[in-house]
Amino acid sequence: MKLQGKTAIVTGGASGFGLGIAEKFISEGATVLIADINGAAADEAASGLGAFAAQCDVASNADVAALTATALNKMSRIDILVNNAGVTHLPAAMEDVSEEDFDRVLNVNTKSVYLAAKHIVPLMKARGSGAILNVASTAGVSPRPRLSWYNASKGWMITATKAMAVELAPAGVRVNAINPVAGETPLLKSFMGEDTPEMREKFVSTIPIGRFSTPQDMGNAAAFLCSDEASMITGVAMEVDGGRCI
Repeated sequence: MKLQGKTAIVTGGASGFGLGIAEKFISEGATVLIADINGAAADEAASGLGAFAAQCDVASNADVAALTATALNKMSRIDILVNNAGVTHLPAAMEDVSEEDFDRVLNVNTKSVYLAAKHIVPLMKARGSGAILNVASTAGVSPRPRLSWYNASKGWMITATKAMAVELAPAGVRVNAINPVAGETPLLKSFMGEDTPEMREKFVSTIPIGRFSTPQDMGNAAAFLCSDEASMITGVAMEVDGGRCI
């Protein structure tokens, strides 16, 4: 029960890696608020896990402010923040990605981290403790062709993690990231362009361990990095990728 007594927000927590992280946190004793743009899905996931739920567009300042207020109302404090919500654009030549898709990727994958910091970091600084986990991607380390702006957004997240870690360490707040490889999540088809056995085989062939990431893999890594066991670890972008980035 390495998270016994801790409280956590997990964004994009109704499915995929976010749900795996929420499940693991709860199994380790944390009280969790699942935030998702799909409010009904958040309610369903939370009811099954014994968590709290909130509808939230992480790219909206008003929504993140409301999420913070809900978390304080339901849990009294925020010990852990997991910035997991993310989107991608479909594989395409960089010049063919629409401005609308570009804006959506940058708003959800990068602006969300800024907004969460704006509202939640002051609370953690006031208490002198906290752990933030940004779910980045191997795409930010070893970019795939035709996903240029998604790659760039995740590279931004990795750099933001390190910048946040340096600034917040004296305040007692740790900031880390995990870099998953492609996994069984709602984004998988978007990464691949098409979900076929042949495309899956092609993707898996780039992963030395020979399988996709799972929500459980992410949950295990996240629980460690957000626990007191990792009290000397900050600014790390941990690759949870089966060797993809070697």
